[in-house]
Amino acid sequence: MSVTPYLTVTDAAAAIGFYVEAFGAEEKFRLPAEDRKKIMHAVLEIAGGTVFLSDMGPGQRPASVAIALGLDNAAAVDALAARVAKAGATITFGPQDMFWGDRFAELTDPFGHRWMLTAPKA
Repeated sequence: MSVTPYLTVTDAAAAIGFYVEAFGAEEKFRLPAEDRKKIMHAVLEIAGGTVFLSDMGPGQRPASVAIALGLDNAAAVDALAARVAKAGATITFGPQDMFWGDRFAELTDPFGHRWMLTAPKA
């Protein structure tokens, strides 16, 4: 069994471009909708994990999702936070050392989804 986050957005093609630039995502699959203007389903690989993505369908409302990425070290948190912010995300917290022993940052991407970056301080 595995868990795979499924992100729905208003512009899936733009979101894929953002995730490629910000996180180094690799697009594994894309299925266009019947009208060829939207994406019915896409599969991305981000940090060794799988993320599904699509344009919102008729009547769907945006839903915010938070995804946590466990990184190897504190410097990686700072570097990835800077890269993701440069690509267009908003830093909502940190990066900073936390009382539980991790370096932590939280960002919100241009599509409303939250990304939490964490790694051991030492």
